[in-house]
Amino acid sequence: MAREFLRIIYIVAKDFPDDEKFGLTSQIRRATLSILLNIAEGSDRGSDKEFIRFLRISYTSLLEVISCCYVAMDQGYMTKARFDYIYEKSQTLSKKINSLIKYLNR
Repeated sequence: MAREFLRIIYIVAKDFPDDEKFGLTSQIRRATLSILLNIAEGSDRGSDKEFIRFLRISYTSLLEVISCCYVAMDQGYMTKARFDYIYEKSQTLSKKINSLIKYLNR
């Protein structure tokens, strides 16, 4: 799921203007990559407590991506329809991350 979300964001970010290459484009890609990488890193930490810590970082990065998408939409870099699609995907990913946190907290 996080990998698919990353793929979507990378495709969308290709349409951002060239003058955002080192700004919003870079930021949204790094934040999206952080979601995936923190899930991977946390899964091999050896304890549920550590995994939960990394899942929370992933969740925070997901919120950052959505904030970047709001900026992109407000600046005219993405349509409302595209934003809505990404937002829907983010909510699904958010639920999965939070469900895993709840499971590990049992």
